[in-house]
Amino acid sequence: MIRKRDEPFLVSGQDGGMLADHFPLFGLRLTTPRLELRLPSPEELGALADLAARGVHDADAMPFIVPWTDQPPAKVALSVVQHHWQQLGNWTPQDWSLDLAVFDSGVVVGQQSISAHNLAITREVRTGSWVGQPHQGRGIGTEMRAAVLHLAFAGLHAEEAISAAFDDNIASSAVSRKLGYQPDGVHRRAVSGRLTIEHRLRLTRASWEQQRTVPVRIEGLALCLPLLGLDAP
Repeated sequence: MIRKRDEPFLVSGQDGGMLADHFPLFGLRLTTPRLELRLPSPEELGALADLAARGVHDADAMPFIVPWTDQPPAKVALSVVQHHWQQLGNWTPQDWSLDLAVFDSGVVVGQQSISAHNLAITREVRTGSWVGQPHQGRGIGTEMRAAVLHLAFAGLHAEEAISAAFDDNIASSAVSRKLGYQPDGVHRRAVSGRLTIEHRLRLTRASWEQQRTVPVRIEGLALCLPLLGLDAP
């Protein structure tokens, strides 16, 4: 059973210790009017993997540089689990990628990531995401991207945010335009043995200030700042 929206995810060990005591990012939570973004429990990670296995995009499309969805459903699910653990296991304050599960009324609907290299110096973050096909077309992609942009600019004091989308990824490009991103060049990529044009997009703090319309609440950030390469308050 997936935990209720208002219950904190703090896994308790036999000695009474909490996982969030050792890795405070398990206590970080972003909430919007209808969504919650946070690290998933093992059970919720399984639900996220199941969602990916049921489909993220049409069979004739490939929106990812690494075509992880181009394999049998069981392997798609396994890749979600392994990638999640790999990102946490390789975590350093200078190089990190936070893959947040996205919940709508307690139901897992997708994943939103935010990453950075030497954030204290560059003040730049990158984002990436996917939404399960049953939940697409409802504005969830825009709201969950808005949530991590609020984390980046209001919480982490970033100056710029980077995103990218292939020519045929109309939904991602629409989200970026809606949130105020501007074109930032192209990159010629080889994906699944064919040429694909990737369009880079950049959002500045000034543009974010003008465009932000989604209210976002951040909880549990202060204890996470050293893990994100920033000084605690």
